[in-house]
Amino acid sequence: MAMTSPVGEPPKEASLRWQELVEVINRARIQYSLQESQTLSDADYDRLFVELNALENKYPILITGDSPTQSVGGLRSELFDPVEHLEPMYSLDNSFGSEELRAWCDRVNGVLGRDPEYLCELKIDGLAVDAVYRNGQLDSLATRGDGTTGEDVTANAVFIPSIPKTLQGKSIPALLEVRGEVFYPLDAFDVINSEQVKIGKPLFANPRNAAAGALRQRIDKREKELQEAKTPEREARLSQDLNAAVARLSALQFTVHGFGAHDSEVLSKTRTQSEVYDRLSQWSLPTTSLARVHATFEQVLGYIEYFNDHRSEVSFDIDGVVVKVNGLEDQELLGFTSRAPRWAMAYKYPPEVVRTRLLDIQVSVGRTGRVTPYAVMEPVQVAGTTVSMATLHNPFEVERKGILIGDMIFLRKAGEIIPEVLGPVLEERDGTEVAFVMPELCPECGSRIAPESEGDKDIRCPNAQGCPAQLRERLFHIGSRGALDIEGLGEKAAQALLVSGVISNEAELFDLTAEKLAASSFFVNSHKDSEVAHINKAGETLLAQLQKAKNAPLWRFLVALSIRHVGPTAAKKLAQAFGSLESIEAATMEELSAVDGVGERIAKSIVEFFETPWRRDVVAQWRSAGVEFVDQRSPVEGQTLPLLGKTIVITGSIPGYTREGAQDAIASLGAKVAGSVSKKTDLVVTGEKAGSKADKAQSLGIPTTGIDGFHALLRGDFNGALIPKPE
Repeated sequence: MAMTSPVGEPPKEASLRWQELVEVINRARIQYSLQESQTLSDADYDRLFVELNALENKYPILITGDSPTQSVGGLRSELFDPVEHLEPMYSLDNSFGSEELRAWCDRVNGVLGRDPEYLCELKIDGLAVDAVYRNGQLDSLATRGDGTTGEDVTANAVFIPSIPKTLQGKSIPALLEVRGEVFYPLDAFDVINSEQVKIGKPLFANPRNAAAGALRQRIDKREKELQEAKTPEREARLSQDLNAAVARLSALQFTVHGFGAHDSEVLSKTRTQSEVYDRLSQWSLPTTSLARVHATFEQVLGYIEYFNDHRSEVSFDIDGVVVKVNGLEDQELLGFTSRAPRWAMAYKYPPEVVRTRLLDIQVSVGRTGRVTPYAVMEPVQVAGTTVSMATLHNPFEVERKGILIGDMIFLRKAGEIIPEVLGPVLEERDGTEVAFVMPELCPECGSRIAPESEGDKDIRCPNAQGCPAQLRERLFHIGSRGALDIEGLGEKAAQALLVSGVISNEAELFDLTAEKLAASSFFVNSHKDSEVAHINKAGETLLAQLQKAKNAPLWRFLVALSIRHVGPTAAKKLAQAFGSLESIEAATMEELSAVDGVGERIAKSIVEFFETPWRRDVVAQWRSAGVEFVDQRSPVEGQTLPLLGKTIVITGSIPGYTREGAQDAIASLGAKVAGSVSKKTDLVVTGEKAGSKADKAQSLGIPTTGIDGFHALLRGDFNGALIPKPE
């Protein structure tokens, strides 16, 4: 008889699938938020998100605060100052067919006890932003970020004509926060991609990626470089680059689709979303002219179907329709989940599908050893761009899709991002097609490849230290924006360093000198008339950036070391909790997994990492080269950290603080902020709606304190926080 899991406990395969889904979705969120390109299509993201939701509905015990289903999902870049939104910016729940949309309408009707009016508007595929006006003047423009805190891009708003700098009209409020979308019209996007071709740069996959890249430009940095130019040639080039950047910003459009905090009596008396749009428009804020209010579900479907048939007639990129309950009182009654309003639903259109010939299936090796098959196809136009390759994820996916080399295949570019092979056109087969056979040996190093564990769908090369592909990808990863953000350490530079023998592994990276770089033609100027090789601008930049990177925050080094499962989120939590790499190396599995957002899987990866001799050698060699591996909050000479050495747990919400904000405030004073209560905990702060951690603290005899005690901690008064609040 087959064994079954206890009631409520998921079977092992369900837990493993949950972990896989969370990792893939969170990786896609990082790319969506911080990068100008993506490796997962919108449709794939949506499909995985739906699967994750279904899994958590079946096994609620899997749900954690770090699950993608419990958060908005964006991130912000460290290149910009943070801006905390006055009110949270939420994401939207999605539906993919009329039945799902009908189910949402039925839920709305059930809560309200009647059929409400619905406002329908096109879902612009752009970049969500938050604009704050004070006394009618633009005060800040920020990206959505994680929904609570975004990136300050106010300086760039000056160059975007469609964003009003001063509101016009009557009864302008002293405070007004609006939400909208920044995007490129399709004509402007075509011009931008034409320019990319002329200057030899890769095309943008879609207008959204181009808009994200334009809005995240550091115009102030370009202006400073231009002012400091020392030669006419450099001044001319920098001037040209600045003009191009400004031109791209000026082509961006802005449309408002909601509002946040305000002190407007006019808006307070407004009854519907459509009236809000009318009022915002009167204040010179751009709103859509294509929104319509409908009284019935059938009319809503009619709007959706019309624009699905007429997408090509819209001047900007859309991926669906947003349906909102029009009444503002109804919206307030329906409320929000942790990540989305219950009064709105996005209806996603099906992606474009084309046909092309599958010429071959090859494999690539990633930095963690994952061997991934990918399709090589006859180039084909899909969603406005030419596509010739598409990932196939793993050999099981190739088998599941039933594709053979030589097949005519269906291909879609869901959300106009990354192409996906759907399956074969069986009617086109002529018998010459052949099945794909996953290689038994790594194509780069010859090691025998296999799943890491039984039931694992990913095939990996075990030669982590010696595989050229893994080494090359790790080196490139070190310089990436999400790791140490080293300008000059791109894919070509990483390849050049290894091929020329300048370095043999990543351990030697911070020992680079001009003399060593001179051994690679990639980093030297032509020296036909001289016996001495002089490093070029690329070499100078790399050396300068490496020196600067030695003082990078600890979390960036944790990401750069390629510790399995340790991304920016977990890395920041670890850096905050331990303060130095030395403390992380010495920590036990229990201590590591107790950190909020880490858990046993990541803790195990960290322990295994530091148990591996060659990985310890990388750390040791970087340290001897001057890398300090300490968090920015670690004490420096003359600085006092009154909570240093104290382990504190925060449970419940603290008024005026986000969860992360409260933790950061305590950690900035030297405390280790843990995610669970143990015998090593010194104090538990119990905020509003405190959970079971308060009960556990009581059972262990660990002192607790309330919100007043939290503010005492902020003053550095740990003993004052221990004084109980008078009854």
